[in-house]
Amino acid sequence: MFTVTLIAVPGALHPALVEALRNAWGGGAAQWLSPDEAAEFEMPEVPGNRWDVWADLQEQRVDLVVQPTKERRKRMLLADMDSTMIQQECIDELAEVAGVGAHVRAITARAMNGELDFEGALIERVALLRDLPETVIGEVLASRISYMPGGTALVATMQANGAYCALVSGGFTAFTASVAGHLGFDEHRANKLLAQNGRLLGDVARPILGRAAKVQALEEISARLGITEAEVIAVGDGANDLGMLGRAGAGVALHAKPSVAAECDIRINHGDLTALLYLQGYAKDEFAATA
Repeated sequence: MFTVTLIAVPGALHPALVEALRNAWGGGAAQWLSPDEAAEFEMPEVPGNRWDVWADLQEQRVDLVVQPTKERRKRMLLADMDSTMIQQECIDELAEVAGVGAHVRAITARAMNGELDFEGALIERVALLRDLPETVIGEVLASRISYMPGGTALVATMQANGAYCALVSGGFTAFTASVAGHLGFDEHRANKLLAQNGRLLGDVARPILGRAAKVQALEEISARLGITEAEVIAVGDGANDLGMLGRAGAGVALHAKPSVAAECDIRINHGDLTALLYLQGYAKDEFAATA
C-alpha cells in the first residue's frame, strides 16, 4: 500500500480538494492529521499522473507526497543545518560582517545548486573571512540567525517516539554546537573553522565535511544504532545533501534548490519542518510539547 499525504500552510488545505483527489485516484478514506493543514489517504499503487497532479497542486501552494505506507515512522533524523534547520547560510552571514557578503552569497548559491565543487567553493569562501575576530561568530548567532519553523517540534516528537536526531552540516561546528543545543539534537557534525590568537585564519580543518561525509554519517550513525538506512529520514536543500537524501529511507528536499528537488521524490516547498512529522503519519495532537 501507498500513502498519499497533502500538506499546506495552516488554513490553506481545503477538504474539497482532498476529497476530489481521493475520489479521482480511488483512494481510501481521508484522515486529517491537522485541520486545513495536512491530510492523508491510502492507495494500492502509485498513480500514473502523480507528477502532473503535483505540479497542479504546487500552484495552489499544496505539497503532495506519495510513499510506501509500511515503516513510515523512522527511527533516526539526519538533518542539514543551513537553510534547513535555520533560515540562513552561516558563511554568508559571516561574509556580510567581513564586507564580502554579495560575493560569497553568489558562490554559495552556485555551490548549493551543484554548479561548483563544494569543497573548493568552501575553501574559497572561508579564505575571505581571514582576520575576522572569533567573537564575530557569537555576534552572528545572536543577531543574524533565525530558526526554521517547526524544528523544535520535529526533533522533540521524534525523540519522544524513540528516534535519534543528528545534525550534519557542511557549515561550521561553532554554529552546529549552538543550533544542536537549542533544538535538542543528540549529536552534530560539521567543519571546524581554524583560528589563532582570537582571529580566523581563513581556512578549515581537513578533511572537509561535504557530500561524501554526510553519507558517511548516515552509514556510521545508523550502524551504531543498529538500524537500517531505510529507517532514516533525511532532510536538506543543497546539492551536497543529495547523497544522504538518496540513501535514506525517506529523503526530503525542503525548500530546495530546483536542481536538488528534481532528484528527490519527497519535496516540501510550502510546509515547514513539521511536514516531516506529517509524512510519518503523526497527527498534530501527537506532537511533543515544546517550551
